[in-house]
Amino acid sequence: MKKDLLIVLLLMCTIATAAQTPGYNKVSSPDGTLSLVVKDAGLALCKGGQQALAIPVVGMGGTLRQPVFVCHISDDYTMLAGKRLHCTNEANEYAATMSDGVRLVLRLYNDGLAFRYEIQANQNLKLQDECTTYRIAEGTRRWMQQWTDSYEGFFPLDTTYKVQPVPSFSGISKSAEGYNNRWGYPALLEPIDGLFVLLSEANIERGQSASSLTNERESYRVTPAESSRPAGAWHTPWRIAIIGSLKDIVESTLVTDVSNPCKMEHTSWIHPGVVSWIYWAYNHGSSDYHIIKKYVDMAVALKLPYVLIDAEWDEMGGHGEADKAEEGNGYTIEDAIAYARSKGVKPLIWYNSSIGWVDGAPTPKYRLNKPEDREREFAWCERLGVAGVKIDFFSGDNQANMDYCIDLLEAAARHHLLVNFHGATVPRGWQRTYPNLLSTEGVYGAEWYNNVATFTAKAASHNATLPFTRNVIGPMDYTPCTFSDSQHPHITTHAHELALTVLFESGLQHLADRPESYLSQPREVQTFLSTLPAAWDETRLVSGYPGVYAVIARRSGNTWYIAGINGTDAVRDIPVPLDGIAEGNRFSAAFLDGHSAVGEWDIHAAGGPLPSTVTCQPRGGFVFVVRR
Repeated sequence: MKKDLLIVLLLMCTIATAAQTPGYNKVSSPDGTLSLVVKDAGLALCKGGQQALAIPVVGMGGTLRQPVFVCHISDDYTMLAGKRLHCTNEANEYAATMSDGVRLVLRLYNDGLAFRYEIQANQNLKLQDECTTYRIAEGTRRWMQQWTDSYEGFFPLDTTYKVQPVPSFSGISKSAEGYNNRWGYPALLEPIDGLFVLLSEANIERGQSASSLTNERESYRVTPAESSRPAGAWHTPWRIAIIGSLKDIVESTLVTDVSNPCKMEHTSWIHPGVVSWIYWAYNHGSSDYHIIKKYVDMAVALKLPYVLIDAEWDEMGGHGEADKAEEGNGYTIEDAIAYARSKGVKPLIWYNSSIGWVDGAPTPKYRLNKPEDREREFAWCERLGVAGVKIDFFSGDNQANMDYCIDLLEAAARHHLLVNFHGATVPRGWQRTYPNLLSTEGVYGAEWYNNVATFTAKAASHNATLPFTRNVIGPMDYTPCTFSDSQHPHITTHAHELALTVLFESGLQHLADRPESYLSQPREVQTFLSTLPAAWDETRLVSGYPGVYAVIARRSGNTWYIAGINGTDAVRDIPVPLDGIAEGNRFSAAFLDGHSAVGEWDIHAAGGPLPSTVTCQPRGGFVFVVRR
């Protein structure tokens, strides 16, 4: 042990000395595989000696000076939900004071880079807007989402900035050449075959806005929603780049590694879980007490801990025959909550944030905006036994929205309420700082079957892209696993749909299909849903490529869940290499595609060997459960 410690100290001293030696212009990660080279006004990030990312401009207008070693960081913390409950990472931290007085802080982790700009309290600087710019060369494969305030869009594969021209009347941000030029996080790049970079940001704090990327040709600039900053000491959020193989990307916890530790003193009341959800099948169903009862009863039958009572619960009434017999006889949200609790199911209820879509939007509105109203409403929820709140329809990434979200998380925590943000920006590390935030939408999910026809043909490929893009950075409320059809049909197989419950990580995993659809599935499928975890001890990428296929293994206790999907319209043999995961074990349950129809199952009981390859039907999938 003493010898190992001595080696570590010598290595740290060597790095520190080299970083301060005249002419030395490279900084590196603890394992030496990632390095940064100061290049003109910016940085070049290399992996194993190959340039992975060019950052030709950094700062806020000042000239970059040589970074100097500051310290070694070793982080070890516990999450209550996510891809991994026990998280560890280490980094070498460097700093450079730029010519305008701004301090650039750089952290080289073994799986990526995090950097931010800092200003001291006694500085009174006249600063330009942030100049951070990434260069994404033409021909580079990239999966990027056109920015919207709700982050609900596809991540199509492209090799050029010249995506579909934007109509002049659309109001969408566009470049001088007429192409879309604003992009949301995360952005996945493949600059070299087999080497990937995922760009995002983390640790939004009070007084900060979130950012997006805007480009002119190959230059993609970090563009905060607002450029104002408060007086006194200040810093930007962390700009991050996860770098490595697809396995490195998917398994990384860099977003939470650089985020503030948990600010809550007591967290024993926070429990991830599976939720029955009404909206997908019944758009306005939460105004009907009897439909809510059906979803409570579904939760009971499937042993789910939660039921979500969605929008318009404040307009609730009874519409059954018994209600018609007596004029004025109706029900309230209190009755629905009481019914759920009497059955041992914990209710979650919906609110309109009342800052985004307000006119024409569903109710209840304006109950959370003022601090005194928010406290009163959340105290009422706690008193009635509501377990959490889903808050919807935010209006983008500006500072007011970020502060409002933090206000909501802190107020909800005081009243022991779980939180699910919808119609909102993507996660940027709040799930560590405020672990009552168990899920966030920020994804083009299955609810779109209820809205437009576009999703039907694109869902399979989109589903096979999300594990490598959106879900890398935090929990994703996609509302997976629907076997029947909503307003528009789905053409993914039943096994594909079941696989999404494992493939997609969310601390609140919502099951959105009709109760009769779930309860008509084979007994083995119902048992699977009844025992499905919503938090994972470990996550491994088994195999895959964005938009083509994805296989992920997640462990809960002594049980591995191995799920895969085919994102293509052709039969595909999908490799399932399980080295170091569950090789040599036999599955306790297997759910495979039927031989032809979308709605067919091929279910196998315990005892079968785990295959090294699975043949999937077009838009198909599979799940193996392995209990040690």
